[in-house]
Amino acid sequence: MTSNEQVMSTAKNLVNDTINGATTKLNQMSSKNSSESQNDECGVDKRFLLCLLFDPHAWFIPEKLNPRVADLIYWRDPKKSGPVFGGVLIVLLALTYFSLISVVAYLSLLALTGTISFRIYKNVVQAVQKTGDGHPFKELLDTDFSLPQEKVEEISKIGVAHFNAAIVELRRLFLVEDLVDSIKFGVLLWCLTYLGAWFNGMTLIIIAWVALFTLPKVYETNKTQIDANLDIVRNKLEEITSKVKAAIPIGKKVEEKKQQ
Repeated sequence: MTSNEQVMSTAKNLVNDTINGATTKLNQMSSKNSSESQNDECGVDKRFLLCLLFDPHAWFIPEKLNPRVADLIYWRDPKKSGPVFGGVLIVLLALTYFSLISVVAYLSLLALTGTISFRIYKNVVQAVQKTGDGHPFKELLDTDFSLPQEKVEEISKIGVAHFNAAIVELRRLFLVEDLVDSIKFGVLLWCLTYLGAWFNGMTLIIIAWVALFTLPKVYETNKTQIDANLDIVRNKLEEITSKVKAAIPIGKKVEEKKQQ
């Protein structure tokens, strides 16, 4: 199998494993919530789906990920992680300098040139050696790359659930159900204005892709020191939040209603 075929196969396995892992978690949480009170580690039952795929803590806990996905982002096998990381990074960097149409066209031309050249080379070798090996891409031609209808429906359900949960959360924040949470949301938006002034969308995607393949490994290597520093920061933030809530009467009323 050539390096291009390995990259294609590894990327396909990564997508399928991520989808299967997310679907399994969704089914487990749905069956659990049907018999128990709907409370999860995010603290609000209506928002548990937002933590399913996009919980940043999950990427730092290999046990919560599909084994193949964890092996890729934790570089268990550099021969697989390297081509996936480098191939996607090259495409993202190309998109920062060229349009999407140009990148797709050039990559397609490059792939087509490679496959045609390889096919001609194999035909010449078979003619010289008088062998009947057949089509060099027979295995890929026989491979089924179509998405099953059931899996598409499951992905659609997950997408709709995330969309509905996001609408509920945004309504809560914009209509100031909890004053403290709305203020924190406003601070986040204010920080995003500076982030948008410094970076564009594609740059942020590149940073996220690089972080996905570096931060989990760094955290795994230096877990003790990082956890100690994070505990200090978390305690300070909780202390500041409690002081703010104690100083704002509206925040107290909302807190009392939630407890009742």
